[in-house]
Amino acid sequence: MENAYGTLSGPNITIRELQKDKISFILSDTDLSVANSLRRVMIAEVPTIAIDMVEIETNTTVLADEFIAHRLGMIPIESTDVERIKYTRDCTCSQYCSECSVELTLHVKCTDDRTRDVTSRELISSNPQFQPVLTDKNDSGILIVKLRKGHELSIKCIAKKGVAKEHAKWSPVSGVAFEYDPYNKLRHTHYWIEEDEKKEWPLSKNAALEAPPDPNAPFDYNAKPDRFYFSSETVGSLQPEEVVSMAMKTLLDKLAYVQMQLKEEVDMKKQDHTSWGY
Repeated sequence: MENAYGTLSGPNITIRELQKDKISFILSDTDLSVANSLRRVMIAEVPTIAIDMVEIETNTTVLADEFIAHRLGMIPIESTDVERIKYTRDCTCSQYCSECSVELTLHVKCTDDRTRDVTSRELISSNPQFQPVLTDKNDSGILIVKLRKGHELSIKCIAKKGVAKEHAKWSPVSGVAFEYDPYNKLRHTHYWIEEDEKKEWPLSKNAALEAPPDPNAPFDYNAKPDRFYFSSETVGSLQPEEVVSMAMKTLLDKLAYVQMQLKEEVDMKKQDHTSWGY
C-alpha cells in the first residue's frame, strides 16, 4: 500500500528461521494489537482437518471407547488442501459426505503372544490428500492403543474441517509466542522486579537484533512497540509458512467484513435521512 508520498507503507515481515515444523519471523511497522491479533488467529482460526466422529464397531482393548475416540481426535492430519473441503455447516448433506469430510478406517487384531502397538500409520484414509501426519517413511506414527493376544479394534472415523476456537484438535500449532522490547525500554516489566532486574529479566536472544538503550536518555512517554519477534511450532497438519499466510488472509477477511458492515450501516442511515427529508 502506498501513502501520500508514493512510498510503500504498512506492516513488514522478515523470516529469520524456517524449518519443517518451526518458523521464526519479525513483524515490524505495526501496532501491538495487530501483532496479538495475528498470534490469536494463528492459534485459533486457521482451519485444518481433524477426526470429529468415531464409530467403534469392535473394541476388546483395555481402553474405553471414549478414551480411544479422544486420542484419535488429537491425531494431526495433513491439511494442505483444506480449502477444498467444505465446513459441515456449509454443506447440503444431512450429516457428512465426501465434500465436507474424510473417512478413515482401522481394523487391527493381535494374534501374536507379544504386545502389538496400534498407531496412526494404520489409519486408512478415503482421500489420499488427507493422511495422518508422518515425519518420514520410518515414522511409526502416534500410538493409539496397545493390544495383547486376542484383542481387536475396528473403527470408522469421520474427519471434518474446523478451527481451534471450536476445539483444540483443529489447531495447526502447538504454540505461538512473540516478544517485543527485549531491553525493556518501555518499562513494561518495571514493577515486576523484586531485587535485581538483570537476574530476574535476563536478555533474550532477540536483544542482539536491537541497539542497547542509552541509560542516561530521558524516558519517552509516547513510545510504542513496533517490532515483534514471533516464534511458532506446528503440529504437522500445515507447513509453518502456510499457517502464517492463512492467518493473515483470515485476519484481512475479518477486517474486510467489518468494513463492509460499517459501509452498509452508513448507507442505511443516509437512506433513512433522505426518506425523512433531512
